[in-house]
Amino acid sequence: MQEDLPSSKNTSPRRKVENRLNDLAAKDWLKFQKSWFIHNPPRRRKEVLRHPAKFPETLAQEFIQFFTKQGQVVFDPLAGTGSTLIAALRTGRQAYGIELNPRYVQIAKRWIEEEITRLPSDIPLPTVQIFQGDALKAQEILTLHAVPPIDYLLTSPPYWNMLHAPGFETQRKRRISTDQDVVYSDDPADLGNIEDYDVFLDRLCQLFANLKPFLRSKAYLTIIAKNIKKKGRLYPFAWDLAKRLGEIYALKDEKLWLQDNQPLAPYGYGQAWVSNTFHHYCLQFRNE
Repeated sequence: MQEDLPSSKNTSPRRKVENRLNDLAAKDWLKFQKSWFIHNPPRRRKEVLRHPAKFPETLAQEFIQFFTKQGQVVFDPLAGTGSTLIAALRTGRQAYGIELNPRYVQIAKRWIEEEITRLPSDIPLPTVQIFQGDALKAQEILTLHAVPPIDYLLTSPPYWNMLHAPGFETQRKRRISTDQDVVYSDDPADLGNIEDYDVFLDRLCQLFANLKPFLRSKAYLTIIAKNIKKKGRLYPFAWDLAKRLGEIYALKDEKLWLQDNQPLAPYGYGQAWVSNTFHHYCLQFRNE
């Protein structure tokens, strides 16, 4: 795909440039380059409400369309109920994911099967698979299933063990529900169950380091993270992750995901400054 480079009155005539990264037109490429965006997720499907921290497939679709071409391979090592895989399927990309919780794997598989029935019958069907297992053993899983080289990695890891905090987000409502999980799982291998912050960071970074041989040269990674407040202290999770992982992959940029439809709460009213935090960091790395 070739596009004309934008030019000003004082520049030479436009020249043709081959778009090697994606299938977007120049105007859509430029729109995505803004360093922040507002995305208020649509209402979640009833079945995937069981997952306590699903990120929206509508958001994933925008990132996939920018960082890949149709037919390329997308991977999510912490796939949950399959948001990344669904987004890839809708855009004609191949997709693979790993998820520890077998219940979420089954939800993702049913969702994928349902999406496939909605695709036009006259177009090639991309390969989309989710594997049940520990993402820290991704090397074994990807090798066993002969997953092709990965063109793009997109994921949102656990925000440490914050789902165990009694007042975190909508935890109180979820505790009285019989069909909604409060935490990802009770598996000791679950990153969201690690109590020590530094151990959590070490294991998460090791997970991504293990994947380096499976990523194509110059493949991008987008990791969605958020700084964490716990017991009156701010843990700069997104910044710590950027620094540590920047020693393994090239940290290229950040993109802020803003939500402006969340209700405000009077945290610390009359006593201390405590913000309502409605932004996430979409950290961009490249395998160089």
